[in-house]
Amino acid sequence: MLITLLKKELTLELRRKSVISGIALYLFSLTFICYLTFSLQQTRINPVTWSALFWLTILFSVVNSVARSFIGEKKGISIYLYSVASPQNIIIAKILYNTLLSLILSFAGYLLFTLFLGEPVKDHFTFTCTLLLTSLGFSSSLSLISGIASRANNSNILMTILSFPVVISILLMAIKITKNVIDGLDPSASYDDLLNLLAINFISVSLAYLLFPYIWRS
Repeated sequence: MLITLLKKELTLELRRKSVISGIALYLFSLTFICYLTFSLQQTRINPVTWSALFWLTILFSVVNSVARSFIGEKKGISIYLYSVASPQNIIIAKILYNTLLSLILSFAGYLLFTLFLGEPVKDHFTFTCTLLLTSLGFSSSLSLISGIASRANNSNILMTILSFPVVISILLMAIKITKNVIDGLDPSASYDDLLNLLAINFISVSLAYLLFPYIWRS
């Protein structure tokens, strides 16, 4: 059933070609604006600025895509899924799919930043681990929050308010680790933050698995 739900998510996403192209255009536009800003000022971008701009670009792109997990679904689809699948399978499928989508956006953003703003990363293994853990953290927390917000009025506003405290903590750790790998520090300097990201992911996935059935039935 989990594989079937993943195929459903992929099929629905491929049908919404305008949404996919819109997210791609959004990601490209943000990166190009960053490039123009530093190109016109004729200044070299420092590691902290590169890291902050990269993760803010990824964050906005991911939020625009993952936030639609439950908010954008029609009520009829929710009723149908309720009758054929368990809520645990539904939320895990959402998290896995959104993690894959977030990873694609993250690597696409990295390629665009490398093309326009240079490639300052020195420790690619730690950086790749950061992309993976951050994508999972964004996806698990935003998927659960999207499920909560979809049950209320003004769901988009509620989504923004609930997601900010969780997302900002993940974002700050990702920026710090990225600065470390750009500065060429030993990987051990980032171990604590990587473990914190892993712990946040474990907590958010566990909460989503345990709490989503109650949200789904409401």
